[in-house]
Amino acid sequence: MNSIVSSITKYLPGQTHRSLSHCRLKPFRRHFSPSCTPRSKHHGLWINDRSRPALKGLTHTLQNPATRKDLGHVVSIAEAQDIDVAVEAAESSFHSGVWSRETDVKGRSKVLLNMAHGLEKRLPELSRLESLQTGRPLREMRAQLSRLPEWFEYFAALVRTEEGSLPPFPGPYLNYVRRVPLGVCALLTPWNHPLLIAVKKLAPALAGGNSVVLKPPELAPLAVLALGEIARDAGLPPGVLNIVPGQGKVAGRALAAHPRVRKVDLTGGTDTGRMTACVAGKNLAKVVAELGGKTPMLVFPDVDVDEAVNMCAFGAFVAAGQTCVSGSRLLVHESIFDDFAARFAAKAQGLRLGDPLHLETDVGPLISRAQLERVHGFVERAKTEGATVLCGGLGSIASSSSSSPTTPTPTPVRGASPLQSLPRHLASGFFYPPTALTGVHPDMEIMQEEVFGPVVCLLPFASESEAVALANRSPYGLGASVHTKCGRRAHRVADSLQAGVIWLNEHHRNAPASPWGGVTAASGLGRENGREAWMDYTQSKSVVVGYAEGAFDWFSQRGARYG
Repeated sequence: MNSIVSSITKYLPGQTHRSLSHCRLKPFRRHFSPSCTPRSKHHGLWINDRSRPALKGLTHTLQNPATRKDLGHVVSIAEAQDIDVAVEAAESSFHSGVWSRETDVKGRSKVLLNMAHGLEKRLPELSRLESLQTGRPLREMRAQLSRLPEWFEYFAALVRTEEGSLPPFPGPYLNYVRRVPLGVCALLTPWNHPLLIAVKKLAPALAGGNSVVLKPPELAPLAVLALGEIARDAGLPPGVLNIVPGQGKVAGRALAAHPRVRKVDLTGGTDTGRMTACVAGKNLAKVVAELGGKTPMLVFPDVDVDEAVNMCAFGAFVAAGQTCVSGSRLLVHESIFDDFAARFAAKAQGLRLGDPLHLETDVGPLISRAQLERVHGFVERAKTEGATVLCGGLGSIASSSSSSPTTPTPTPVRGASPLQSLPRHLASGFFYPPTALTGVHPDMEIMQEEVFGPVVCLLPFASESEAVALANRSPYGLGASVHTKCGRRAHRVADSLQAGVIWLNEHHRNAPASPWGGVTAASGLGRENGREAWMDYTQSKSVVVGYAEGAFDWFSQRGARYG
């Protein structure tokens, strides 16, 4: 450990031969974009192509997690009665056939392409909204959202080119099979990638001819609500898309349990997934769930260390670690462990925390105080179990009753916290610095449970087989990344890993045609993306045509009964 600490300073810009206790994050210049608007804008539920207040008038004022100030946006919050209204609108549109039957695949494809164009036109506005409400850096949101029209474009092309089938059928019969919609589908989306995950689910659902009730999170619904207007302007008939922000325990549960919902598609935590599958299962509704992860990043000794450090920092700290495939377990070959750990810590300490709207910001705040406390709690408990904070961490968090409820106390473990360099107007935000831990063992809580924050645990391994065993020592099986210059090793290890999405010398990359989902129960059921997602939003209809000559009478032609 001492060798790691003594070498970290070599990789800190401008800190050569200086003690870690003197390291400081470069302070931002003091010109920042405004983080909130002075006037409140009200956003209703989107039902039947119009915005309307919740039946009981319940609202939620959105907060900027970087400043804890109101964003100037007030959102209606759905409860069970509102869910009934939204499902009724969706069911009515479905049974009318206006989208499910009367709009052919060419028409659906055209509407989806129109939605892609409409979304693209509003990307600057929506990127800013996503950044303000989630705290993710604007640079991140611009990069992520610029890809979203591709999902509508992909499924617009798929639905035009998908062909039915003619399975073999004995005798004078022709059997043709085509795909038809399910009915009303419930989409439950999280706060970490609000618009991305909504679009990933919505595009195949609409391509399949379904009607949709989409529940975005109450903490970050603004960009998702904009999809209502985009869909309307694209030509989607009224009632086919309904958007109802609300709390998961109230609106989400009511939607998943609704007897007229034929499919529930959820992204969330493992416990939420179990509850959702339980209540939806009572109605025999289909369930697809993309749940938790504890993603390992395996680094072998033949890597370019700096390249691997940069990619692993991207894997661990993008979105402040609030992604289901955040690289939170960093397994490094023992021959390069000390050097890699030192460079990784220096990289983490060099990342800029700050105003999400500032284009030089690398890491924004966590979404809420509850999330800040959760992350801090994991790190503190790990320390009591013997872990060492290599970089980052917080000394303490003030009580919620204090005047500055989230002002952190810098940890004395490894020099000053980067939070000391934050401007005053951000000092009370929900920031947690990029944090690396060593001295962990595979069965510690922090190595087994999803933290959902900018925290990564480094652990050495001696052999390829040990690396694979450590990576698979988890109840989760969503993502993993392998870093090596040896192609044979990369593919060999990928084949052995318990994960549904594996990157080789990469991380986080996603595309509309690329399947996304876990291979263990804790990481979920089913797949997003690709033809598999579209198939799961449809069902087969088999039509058997008899073409034999002559009349047929089952009851008089006894010899033909069992032919």
